[in-house]
Amino acid sequence: MATLIKNGTLVTALDEVRADVYCADGIITAIGPDLDGRRQAGDEVIDASGQLVFPGGIDPHTHFELPFMGTVSADDFESGTASAMAGGTTTCIDFVIPAIGGSLVDALGGWHEKAAKSVGDYAFHMALTDPSERVLAEIPTIVRDHGISSFKAFMAYKGAIGVDDEALIAFMQTVTAAGGLLWLHAENGDAIVERQKRFIAEGKTGPEWHEPSRPAILEGEAVSRALTLARLYEAPIGIVHMSSRDAYQAYAEARVRGQEAYAETCPQYLVLDDSVYRKPDFEAATFVMSPPIRPAGHSEWLWNGLENGLIHTVGTDHCPFRMEQKRMGVNAFTQIPNGGPGVEHRLELLWHHGVGGGHFDAQRFVALTSTNVAKMYGMYPRKGAIRVGSDADLVVFDPTKSRTISAGSHHSRCDRSLYEGFEVTGAVTSVVANGRVQLREGDLRVERGAGRYVPRAARG
Repeated sequence: MATLIKNGTLVTALDEVRADVYCADGIITAIGPDLDGRRQAGDEVIDASGQLVFPGGIDPHTHFELPFMGTVSADDFESGTASAMAGGTTTCIDFVIPAIGGSLVDALGGWHEKAAKSVGDYAFHMALTDPSERVLAEIPTIVRDHGISSFKAFMAYKGAIGVDDEALIAFMQTVTAAGGLLWLHAENGDAIVERQKRFIAEGKTGPEWHEPSRPAILEGEAVSRALTLARLYEAPIGIVHMSSRDAYQAYAEARVRGQEAYAETCPQYLVLDDSVYRKPDFEAATFVMSPPIRPAGHSEWLWNGLENGLIHTVGTDHCPFRMEQKRMGVNAFTQIPNGGPGVEHRLELLWHHGVGGGHFDAQRFVALTSTNVAKMYGMYPRKGAIRVGSDADLVVFDPTKSRTISAGSHHSRCDRSLYEGFEVTGAVTSVVANGRVQLREGDLRVERGAGRYVPRAARG
């Protein structure tokens, strides 16, 4: 069975055109006006009159069924990728987090087992938590033999998965030599631990103390330090989930001087502010994530980075925990599992606030949600494009349709939403992935195990 999308306006990162798209055997086989002549009995037809058609979204930052802080994130690969699909994201890049002292290859095997439940396509980043000789020796193998060319190190979470500068230098050198790109969670872990201990000792135990314990200046310092080391060792690096003016300014300075560096931000840092930490009855714990939501004013710098192209992608850092899990930290904010949901709402939030808010046009929207990710992570033009031969991953989007975001209607297993009650204009109406209609007018038709692993090549 094939799928025909009729009468829509195709929007790519470069242009837009009125045309039909015909998909067969999981790929796009024809693009042009009036493709009705290609229809065969049994084909599914979507009339996209008055609507836009985008390449399937690619979320570069998810954490499905992640063991973290004594519990496991609420969405597994089935529910997480289903939630993504409902919001127009057809491919997710998740993070393999090896145990300290463990093998990268062994950890990858475990993540493949978990990801076998995925309803949509997936790829992996490899986290680096241990600078042992064994781990460093495995990095080229991960790139060459396992299709993973992006890595991540944590400058926060001291005493757990965080690493010091010596390890950071080793990772930068080894990953670069192997043809990979190292991404960093950039916060000053030492200063955060000192502040957390002091706050707890002073009786400041509630979730409202999470943001003051790791203020923006500590993100800015870590970004500056990481970029200094990367410049010294001639290593390209990226900064994930950039949240603050301080981080952006340090990063923009490096870019202006010609350094090869990349940045990602997330919707929560664009549309929320730290007033969320003043919610009563422990509801503020919903928003405990790292980096934290920043005070009003920081988001303006991030929007500017998206407008001028210095920030390349928007991920979600989807790592949801139910309130019963968040309550592990009811007596100390340092014990609240860090993370929140969001993979389902990335496209509609960026359309409403980004395009609707006058920050960028529809082409930049497609670049940020799909094409830039595909190019940066070695998936283009298989992903991130509407062209003959590309994967048939397509989103039909009504720019005039309004809806209200709520945990009561999302597809995540999380019982809270970061955007509860948000009204947005612009909504996904149909999704095609691997040539099959997965969503049609609110009817989600996903199939457990239908997702495919997407290996990626080393950087050139």
